[in-house]
Amino acid sequence: MNFVKPFTLFTDQDIYLFKEGKHYKLYEKFGSHSVEREGVKGVYFSVWAPNAKKVSVIGNFNNWNHREHILFPRWDESGIWEGFIPALTWGTLYKYAIEHQGKILEKSDPYALSWEQNLQAASMVSTNWYEWNDTEWMEKRYKKNSLESPISVYEMHLGSWLRNEDNPEKFLNYRDIASNLVPYIKEMGFTHVEFMPVMEYPYDPSWGYQITGFFAATSRFGSPQDLMFLIDELHRNDIGVILDWVPSHFPGDANGLHRFDGTYLYEHEDPRKGFHPDWKSYIFNYGRNEVKSFLISNAVFWLDRYHADGLRVDAVTSMLHLDYSRNEGEWEPNIFGGNVNLEAKTFLQEFNTAVYKEFGNNIMTIAEESSDFPLLTKPVHDGGVGFGMKWMMGWMHDTLFYFKVDPISRKHHHHKLTFSSMYMYNENYMIPLSHDEVVHGKASLIYKMKGDEWQKFANLRALYVYMYTHPGAKLLFMGDEFGQTGEWNFKQSLDWQLLQYPVHKGLQDLVKDINHLYRRETALFENQFKPDGFEWVEADDTDRSVFIYLRKGKKRDDVLMVVLNLTPQVLDYTIGVNTGTSWEVILNSDDKKYGGSGVDANIFKENHEPWMNRNQSISINLPPLAGIVLRQKKDRKYKLNRIKQHKK
Repeated sequence: MNFVKPFTLFTDQDIYLFKEGKHYKLYEKFGSHSVEREGVKGVYFSVWAPNAKKVSVIGNFNNWNHREHILFPRWDESGIWEGFIPALTWGTLYKYAIEHQGKILEKSDPYALSWEQNLQAASMVSTNWYEWNDTEWMEKRYKKNSLESPISVYEMHLGSWLRNEDNPEKFLNYRDIASNLVPYIKEMGFTHVEFMPVMEYPYDPSWGYQITGFFAATSRFGSPQDLMFLIDELHRNDIGVILDWVPSHFPGDANGLHRFDGTYLYEHEDPRKGFHPDWKSYIFNYGRNEVKSFLISNAVFWLDRYHADGLRVDAVTSMLHLDYSRNEGEWEPNIFGGNVNLEAKTFLQEFNTAVYKEFGNNIMTIAEESSDFPLLTKPVHDGGVGFGMKWMMGWMHDTLFYFKVDPISRKHHHHKLTFSSMYMYNENYMIPLSHDEVVHGKASLIYKMKGDEWQKFANLRALYVYMYTHPGAKLLFMGDEFGQTGEWNFKQSLDWQLLQYPVHKGLQDLVKDINHLYRRETALFENQFKPDGFEWVEADDTDRSVFIYLRKGKKRDDVLMVVLNLTPQVLDYTIGVNTGTSWEVILNSDDKKYGGSGVDANIFKENHEPWMNRNQSISINLPPLAGIVLRQKKDRKYKLNRIKQHKK
């Protein structure tokens, strides 16, 4: 006997858009939904399995028997199976039993909002209803997420940022994380947090990048409402939330998307396009319209239901390149003979177009992309891919290379630090020092630095000054702000006990102060994506490893000067300045409060002779292995002229 009743949430327009790859809110239709049919409450189920002979719902309500609750196939050749089961409620555990060629596959629901946290990993009838309290944030967030606003992102892994002190093996709940994270982010001055994937995943060592439940908040840390509470609290405290999103691949778990209806449904059938050799995972078929609807709906879901402010899209390089991590003969060129995955490019263009159309400039999309793929952050209507920002991987590689070099040899690698100015406005860049740089034997950031303990910390402080004063948004991985000494270990909490040592506390204080400086000084962010915001003063002093540049806001006299002395010697240095300007030091990374040696950066002389192609100059003490920031005082001569002209 079949206990399923006919029912549908789909309209003809839904089916048309789904098959065209243009339905971007499939989460309102697919999955399990509490509904009422003819006065009876129960749950409606729907799933896409076009090649199945039969699909039934199995669960703890029918002893996982696939013969009792058989779904109805739709008549419109959409491949959708659906039906209503009376009396089921939230908390019911279920899977789909999918029959194909005489075999029964037990699959979790691709659209389920919650999954069990065990080997069976069954789906759970759930809800993502939540009474939000972040109206004020949502109304003004277009300003906070603007490219003309400071964007300083704290990247974090929820399972290892902080653990239960009494039971280090136990994860904190999303709500417990909120009570600790919100005041910390506010104090440290970060504008946004970025969570490594919060979508359900089966294997902890994947860090969340091997997703099985694309619409489910991982139950490791609580319920969907618990995650919403965390995001809500961050928003109520003026902190934006970016989520890592993984449309690039998925694992081959038996209950997941792989061969979902017995065929290659979500993944590309050709292993040259459908299997990732590095990650042993499966690549989405971006040319299949129903798969595009699934993925873009998933992106919209997290921005809509969870109020996310942005999505950082993982592994974009692997998506765009057919030959990514493949040898000759292991990939097939596109129709033009090139290595670009044209279907993936089109998908990413459609994704960016869809989310920006739906949410406008309230949100941001960020590509983790390491090649020089052109026009990644340019508008789709101009031939671009449409991302809001792209990670500046070249800056990261060059900078870390430079700081690993002994200062005595840095003159031979001087232009590793100047090279980014050749291309930094080609795209809208976010400067990352991410989790990928502190794992797999790469060493922590502090141990990438050259020299003894004093030099390591001095180098890292100077690097942070360079990073935060370089054009572009910023991203720093958790633990790097206080000099975590060990590589990141996803199995345990960060080593917060290091803050008892002055050098670690001093480094943390520097990051805090420079975050607040970045947020306060408009010269550092108003033009961070525009050529008007940057000017070299000295880029070629290779012998002394000194770098000097200006950062400029929109107002004429809104100017900061950044000076990096990347040798361990104190230098008396002369710097060319414009006529009528005067300067004051507002940050010195060698200050004792940051764990530095305490050498003052004093301007000890002002000269009227030309220098560095400028009409005047100043002489200043440059502390060793340090970055200093100077602010241009108000240009009195210019203001007096403006007043006179106004009176005329």
